[in-house]
Amino acid sequence: MRRIAETGKLVTFGIVPTEANTGYGYLKKGPKGTLPGEYQVASFVEKPDLKTAQEYIESGDYLWNSGMFMFRAQDFLDELQSFAPDIATPCARATKNVRNDLDFLRVEATEFAQSANNSVDYALMEKTQKAALVPLNAGWSDVGSWNSLWEILEKDEQGNVVKGCEAIMQNTSDCMLMGDARLVTLLGIQDLVIIDTKDALLIAHKSAVQSVKSLVEAVKINGGNQHEFHRVVYRPWGHYDAIDAGERFQVKRITVKAGEKLSLQKHHHRAEHWVVVAGKAKVTRDTETIALSENESVYLPIGCVHALENCESRPLELIEVQVGSYLGEDDIVRFEDRYGR
Repeated sequence: MRRIAETGKLVTFGIVPTEANTGYGYLKKGPKGTLPGEYQVASFVEKPDLKTAQEYIESGDYLWNSGMFMFRAQDFLDELQSFAPDIATPCARATKNVRNDLDFLRVEATEFAQSANNSVDYALMEKTQKAALVPLNAGWSDVGSWNSLWEILEKDEQGNVVKGCEAIMQNTSDCMLMGDARLVTLLGIQDLVIIDTKDALLIAHKSAVQSVKSLVEAVKINGGNQHEFHRVVYRPWGHYDAIDAGERFQVKRITVKAGEKLSLQKHHHRAEHWVVVAGKAKVTRDTETIALSENESVYLPIGCVHALENCESRPLELIEVQVGSYLGEDDIVRFEDRYGR
């Protein structure tokens, strides 16, 4: 495989199918290439219905499209520039100025947003003359759906998988339950996937989980933001959990990592109350510096310049109550920020 990539080819791996699976796209094998194990790609095929998938398996000419590739980076970039400059050019500009964020490198968002929204298959692999196909028979699964995850996880005697929460199940079999701490009870059901998170609850029959994407589109159409914003949000200094909200108020549980500090900032539309529940906080409020310990609090009126710092060697936890006419995260004016935001 490496030898094929070293000739300048863009190698895609086709999985030798074990069943007529409708959850994968397929690759049709073309003529053999010049190196051992190499084939040309005759065509890329979308996810088929069951009857068509069975025909593919019986023909022996089709492989599952794994979405895995091997190529030299420059070969890929050159082909991308030739066939999809609307992706290559904005991405190149976006990577000129990157910044560190936790364990990630963040590209320049405005430039990256100019990139076309397209898959590598549509944008490049179906157009390039350098595509090569290598069959792979390695017991592979992309674990790309809740159903496929259920298949590989350890099950109880009734075929149920439970992760992340306490469950009471009666007359329930072949289900997958993933929760976020609270008790979940199941009674008289079979072949369901139940995913209970702080953001949303999904209940689906295992035969329908491939259509989860349509639910995400429905959230967008209905004006929801759960597909984009999460209750627990991570920042370079730690994270916060938006535990409650209503008209003109919002409550967050904030965790600041040892030695970290939030930016020096102010808000135009909201006041904040901070109550320390664990650790010690150093608070800047306009010209004051205030030390807070557990069960102590501070009030930050609208417009005051403030900052929060954890000078201890253990995490700082506090409850923040926001009150005001607008509580969006964009109501932040930063004056100093060690993370360059």
